[in-house]
Amino acid sequence: MRSYRALLRTPEFTPFFLSSALHVAAQTIGGLALGVLVYRATQSPLLSAVSMFGPQLAQVLGATLLLSGSDRLPPRAALTGIGLAFAAGTALLALPGLPLPGVFGVLFLLGLVASLGGGVRWGLLTEILPKDGYLLGRSVFNMSAGLMQITGYALGGALVAALSPRACLFLAAALYVLSSAGVRLGLTARPPRAQGRPSVRATWRTNAVLWSHRERRLTYLGLWVPNGLVVGCESLFVSYDPSGVGVLFACAAFGMLAGDVTVGRLLPPRVRAGLATPLLLLLAAPYPVLASRPPLAVGGLLVAVASVGFAASLVQQERLMALTPEELSGHALGLHSTGMLTMQGVGAAVAGSVGQMWSPAVGMAVMGAASVAVTVGLGAAGRRRPATAPEQGAPVGTAS
Repeated sequence: MRSYRALLRTPEFTPFFLSSALHVAAQTIGGLALGVLVYRATQSPLLSAVSMFGPQLAQVLGATLLLSGSDRLPPRAALTGIGLAFAAGTALLALPGLPLPGVFGVLFLLGLVASLGGGVRWGLLTEILPKDGYLLGRSVFNMSAGLMQITGYALGGALVAALSPRACLFLAAALYVLSSAGVRLGLTARPPRAQGRPSVRATWRTNAVLWSHRERRLTYLGLWVPNGLVVGCESLFVSYDPSGVGVLFACAAFGMLAGDVTVGRLLPPRVRAGLATPLLLLLAAPYPVLASRPPLAVGGLLVAVASVGFAASLVQQERLMALTPEELSGHALGLHSTGMLTMQGVGAAVAGSVGQMWSPAVGMAVMGAASVAVTVGLGAAGRRRPATAPEQGAPVGTAS
């Protein structure tokens, strides 16, 4: 499957795509509003960064306890429930008088709920699309996320300035409700992909199977760590330039969109297969330049160029699926999603701490340099052959 027309003609793809776009728009507007609200109340780069990306830290707990539900729950019911839980939690965050510990308590619970979302959503995509359509379909979802983020950050920034962060949070809650309605009305009921009840034991057992394979381990680390460190840079946008934060986030989303179009649609498989490491280096390299605090136009351009590198995840996900049995696809993609989001939360916390001690500009430089170092290290590890023979039946290759 090589055309967008074929994707849109696939039954159920369009309503699934639209509901996911609404979910991303809600996350974008709500995250920006909450970050601004917390920064205004505390003047803390650390707390502002963690409020935007901190819920993702809770996903590591979800990945160790709940992830077996990705393949063992009916996907339509699970996605509907996740969207409604986010609507309720976001509306609660919008209420005046909620103390800061209460805010982070709600974010922690939302992070646990979200730990199921990636596995259910991307596992369902493998059912809706034929196997050769997954990469193109995922690239369309990523492009949609970029467009929704461009629109959401621009609209959210304008609404925060014109109205209030709390009004934006209520708007985000309404978008979550619409997303849940789209899933419930637009998709058919499907049985779970795997037999058995979700359990902690099943989660740990499957995690161990996925993690036991060296090439999968390196692929997971490449998906999680460089990306998370760069999102730490993005988490400092609010404190780095409060008046230009919407522009910076919109430029980041535009760059991500451009990268996903190029890698997911324009490049043939033989070309994109070797691009993961170069794209990850591109993702991180421009951020140390921001330590010099260039004008907003230059900074926005640097951020846009860097964000093209997020397309590395498409190449890495294609490799992950080639290394993973089909019956574990939802769990494998869920582990990728929760691990990536967890590392983004860690990156935000670390970047916020560095920004608190020195400055947001220094925090961006440090996190960008760390991402480059990790990418180089993983690339070197992927080129080394293990001393023992590879696991039976497992594809052998690099982690890039």
